[in-house]
Amino acid sequence: MILLSFDIEEFEMPREYGDPIPFEEQISLSVQGTNRILDMLKAHGVKATFYTTANFAQNAPDVVHRIVKEGHELASHGYYHDHFKPEHLRQAKEKLEEIGGVQVQGFRMPRMMPVPENVIYEAGYTYNSSINPTFLPGRYNNLHEPRTYFRREGVWQMPASVTPLIRFPLFWIAFHNLSLSIYKTLAKWTLKKDGYLNIYFHPWEFLPIGPKKKYNFPFYVTRNTDMKMYWRLGEFIEWGKKNGYEFACTGHFVNKLK
Repeated sequence: MILLSFDIEEFEMPREYGDPIPFEEQISLSVQGTNRILDMLKAHGVKATFYTTANFAQNAPDVVHRIVKEGHELASHGYYHDHFKPEHLRQAKEKLEEIGGVQVQGFRMPRMMPVPENVIYEAGYTYNSSINPTFLPGRYNNLHEPRTYFRREGVWQMPASVTPLIRFPLFWIAFHNLSLSIYKTLAKWTLKKDGYLNIYFHPWEFLPIGPKKKYNFPFYVTRNTDMKMYWRLGEFIEWGKKNGYEFACTGHFVNKLK
């Protein structure tokens, strides 16, 4: 089973690289990218999970309505993408449920940062997908965490997928920078070992965010973005379907674990 997910947020990432853009533009670009993702998923007939900030949802409710209407899962990405308070967990869940008109089960912390599980449980979430169980200098040091799903503090943990043994991460950076044939080989290895694949992407990856002079992003971020990303992910989906893998929302997968 392949669990596709997308982190939907205010596009404030340029600020990390010294090139902030106005809030209205952040929302506009995320809307464009999300609609392109939805078009792609619709064309290939698969469902996915959209971890959405409440801040984005309030400023782009039509996109949230489309996510829900087209049968995808609406999950929480916190209230704001650039800062966090524990009370945001419940507030974001309630706001997303108000706007989307559906129950929100899942949470993913922006930038996959750690968050206390008891607070997630108390806020009413069923699962948390905020662990990247690998080591990336300056970003993640989670080699002590399990590679696959487990339960902690009453909450199901859904780590992002990494390969067996060497824990090579399979999230968006790998998808951009590996050849698609190598990525498929690593995905197949992981699927055979774990029985599922949990991978995530962002709306801005489906937009023309390069060259470097545009947002000052490094090459490994901008490589294979825009329509290249649209077609690459579409090709990966068709490869998965051809090989008999089911695509499902993360909440659907977690509900079968109960």
